[in-house]
Amino acid sequence: MSFISIRNVFFSYDEVEEGKVVQNAVDGVSLDIESGEFVAVIGHNGCGKSTLAKHLNAMLLPDSGSVMIDGDDTSVEEKTFDIREKVGLVLQNPDNQLVAGIVEEDVAFGPENLGVEPAEIRRRVDKALKAVDMYEYRGHAPHKLSGGQKQRVAIAGILAIQPQCIVLDEPTAMLDPSGREEVISTLLKLNRERKLTVVLITHFMDEAVLADRVVVMDGGKILTQGTPQEVFSQVELLKAHRLDVPQSADLAYRLRGCGLKIDKIPLTQEECVAMLEEAMR
Repeated sequence: MSFISIRNVFFSYDEVEEGKVVQNAVDGVSLDIESGEFVAVIGHNGCGKSTLAKHLNAMLLPDSGSVMIDGDDTSVEEKTFDIREKVGLVLQNPDNQLVAGIVEEDVAFGPENLGVEPAEIRRRVDKALKAVDMYEYRGHAPHKLSGGQKQRVAIAGILAIQPQCIVLDEPTAMLDPSGREEVISTLLKLNRERKLTVVLITHFMDEAVLADRVVVMDGGKILTQGTPQEVFSQVELLKAHRLDVPQSADLAYRLRGCGLKIDKIPLTQEECVAMLEEAMR
């Protein structure tokens, strides 16, 4: 069984009166995520991606269908604690997750609430802060940090719980380009070096191209999924659903429309430059 297994999940925020049509935020979604995988979930606002993210650590429960985390059903109340130890959730605004006046105290908050021994808390806090390159800031006040640094502290707070998976709901939406780069490079490092399962909800296409797999949502459903190359090569489909594609892919699509022969859609600036050099020959 996959580490995360979602089967035919429906969820609506509103109680619907008899005779009215149900507006599902998540509408019959089935999805598997393997241990150690880096999955990006994209889609425009209101497509259901954030709602789906909150189902992965039992913050929300399906109206119907099932969400299984490492074999545990999120709808079983007795399993909620275990599930939240396995799957940590990082929200968009880091200020909503920082609870202490000192960085290392904030990171210690989670394991303290789990009843972890003080010596083990010290070890976990140091390890988590080093993992996100924030160890030298352990004595600083969180409110004096930059947005990217705050988000990395929030990620460290989740890592200190020692989850198998971290789910991030648009963690870079409020950050400048420098802060975004700090956070994304941290996630890639954790995924590649620690084999941490990462589920990244984002509307930045340049972040999505770094994932192992991209899941595209629209209207509460999965529109398409696959490797970044497979997904972003479907430029017409994505544009038909008012979705963006990486700038390099968009340029290649337009050049194809002008008659230029392009075999492979580029996803990064480097790939785009190589494509243009080849075309100019």
